[in-house]
Formats: sequence, C-alpha cells, structure tokens
Amino acid sequence: MKRLDDYRLKLGDLELVPLVIGGMGVDISTTELALEAARLGGIGHISDAMLPAVADRRFRTRFVAKKLERHKLHLPNPDKSAVQFDLDELAEATRLHVGYTMERKRGPGLIFINCMEKLTMNNPRETLRVRLRAALDAGIDGITLSAGLHLGSFNLIADHPRFRDAKLGIIVSSVRALNLFLKRSARLKRHPDYIVVEGPLAGGHLGFGPDWREHDLKTIVAEVLQFLRSEGLAIPVIPAGGIFTGTDAVEYLEMGAAAVQVATRFTVTLECGLPDDVKQEYFRAGEEDIEVNLLSPTGYPMRMLKHCPAVGSKTRPHCEAYGYLLDGSGRCAYLEAYHGAIENGGIDGARSLEKICLCTHMRKFQCWTCGHTTYRLKDTTRRLADGSYQLLTAEHVFRDYQFSTDHRIALPEPEA
Repeated sequence: MKRLDDYRLKLGDLELVPLVIGGMGVDISTTELALEAARLGGIGHISDAMLPAVADRRFRTRFVAKKLERHKLHLPNPDKSAVQFDLDELAEATRLHVGYTMERKRGPGLIFINCMEKLTMNNPRETLRVRLRAALDAGIDGITLSAGLHLGSFNLIADHPRFRDAKLGIIVSSVRALNLFLKRSARLKRHPDYIVVEGPLAGGHLGFGPDWREHDLKTIVAEVLQFLRSEGLAIPVIPAGGIFTGTDAVEYLEMGAAAVQVATRFTVTLECGLPDDVKQEYFRAGEEDIEVNLLSPTGYPMRMLKHCPAVGSKTRPHCEAYGYLLDGSGRCAYLEAYHGAIENGGIDGARSLEKICLCTHMRKFQCWTCGHTTYRLKDTTRRLADGSYQLLTAEHVFRDYQFSTDHRIALPEPEA
C-alpha cells in the first residue's frame, strides 16, 4: 500500500513531504511545533492571532500593558471606537515572533504564518497590512490567508519586495469563495502558490453554517480540482479537516491533491502550546463533548469542547488590553451582548450570553477549539497508571502520518 512519503509536494523548485501542520492560534501552533515540521521536511505554521499578547508571554515585552494604559479611561464606556492598536508596536510584535522562529529554522522544510482576516482590530485594513508586511520583513517562508475572503489582501503587499518571492496561499471552503479570490489576484497577475481546502470537520472557526453535516471534504476537493482544471490553473490543492491517518492523507493525494493539512493530532504533542491539563481534556473527550456553536463574535460557527471554561462565561470585555475582534467602528458582538445584559437588569442576573469574549479566553487557553476527530485522540497513545494519557512528540505524529498504512496508528514507546 502507498504511504504519504511516496509523494512529494512541489512548490516552485522545492520538493517537500506533503504534510502541513495547520496554524492554530493563539500560540497553540508554537514556534517549536513549526520548527519540527520544517526539520522533518514538511511545512509548519505559526499564527499571527493576538501576537502582541503572545510576544508579551514569550519575550517579556509590554505591548498589552501599554495599550491598556493608553486606553484605560474607556474601560466603563461601551463605545470602543477610540481603542486603537499602535501600528508600530503591532509590527514590532510580529517581527519579534516571526524573526525568532525563522532564526531557529533547520532542515529542508518551510514555515508559514496563518493570517486571519477576521482579526479586524478596530482598523481592519491597516492592521492587516501591517501584520502581512511585518511577517514578510521578518523572513517568513509563506503566508496562509484564513478566516475571510481576503479579496484585498494581495493588494496590501503588492509593492513589497517579497510579494512574488514568498509563498502565498488562501484557505477556502468552496469553489465560489476560491473563484472570488482568484478573480482579484488575477488583476495583479499573481495567483496563490497553494490553496488549502478546509472541510466541515476542521477545528475552530468553520466556513460552513449549521448545515455543516451536509458537506463532505472529498466532494469539495473534487469540485476545486475540477474547477482549476477547467480554468487551466496548476495550483497545488491541500485538503484540511478530519484527516486522521496517513491512509486518509493518501486517499486525497490519489485524488490529485498536492498535500494535506492536519492539526488535531498535534494538539496533544509536547511541542503544542496548550497547557498539559488541557491536552488531557482533549484526550478524555468523547464525540458527544464536541459541538459546533455560534458563540464566536466573528459570526462564524466554531467547533469546540462544550464544557470549556469559555462557554457560559460572563467576563468583562477586555477591549482596552486586547480588542482583536473590534470592527472598524469599535464594535464586537460580545461587547454588545455584555452591555445589553447590563441594561436589562445586570450581568449577574443574565442566565447566559449569546457570545463569548474570545480574546480573553483564547489568551488564557480557556476556549478549547478542536477538530471533530478529537474524540479519537485517546486511541493514538497509551493510558498511564494514574489515568492520564501519555503525551506524544511532534516527530512521532509526523512520522506516523508519513509512513503508516492501512489506517494504522503507531502508539508511542512506553514512558520509562
């Protein structure tokens, strides 16, 4: 039987192991996880979600504290239109994180950064422009555009000296979304270098509505491949979402995909940024513990463990310190739900809120977003004498995808 390692992803002159580790924010896809993917010949992602907060934790900077100090007078005010990010600090945070990662890269693989359009940050166009350009300045190998259509994103970096040098890709969940993006990119005579097709079983924010069960990744991938053929475009297609074994991956490569993107099995590795106690929650989860809800202020459905601390929380909005989801008018769905509850009798009396404060809870690793196959993680490792599960190394999981056959999953060597 064929193995994933029998194939190679071709990006320009490069030939890579056709395995991409997805970009899980907020520093869940850590530098260490991305470095392992690159060392082993694949592609690893870091994320640019909430990078000022991530930089503070990693590099002892004070971006969050300085932003809070500048805007503390707005704390009691539901109008956050004046709560702005300092663009120079945002660029510095991005360059710090990306530069730190790229300086340590070893091996034949690549490191990309996942960039979410939905991080509107009270100034959507300019904050996105700064994040994209700063990542290129710091030497990132490639940028994956996610959580949005990104119709204007290429324009924001078209005059950057690395615009045609760095690998640039887009995440889509339908041919329609892809077609819209390609029409815009064609104006710049710059097609994406790769297309990630994310299906309904993916983790975190989804490009599907409540009818996600009616969709199938293989069907969408087949439609995308046929569309590209009809347009005469040879752009590598990378399926993502629910690809749990090396054999799953091979099935997509035999369809004509160039590589696969995976993340769920890497959430329980030593290199992943989740705290160890949260990794154990992922191991213990049953299929009934995983839900797709509409709690995200972005408006996108989101898959998560339904018993995570974020669900049902009525925390005060921390827009002055964070505010990553404020739109261009300083509004956020959670902010409105919170102050609406106050106006209707007080936050303590509210039974629940329709949204969650995603910035606060993601910063604290309290919003346990996950892929649909998370309930299968317990079958990938060993249960220890104390009832907990043995954590895996990123290399072990990567190699298992790379060399396994017949849907087999290799268990780790027992801990000493």
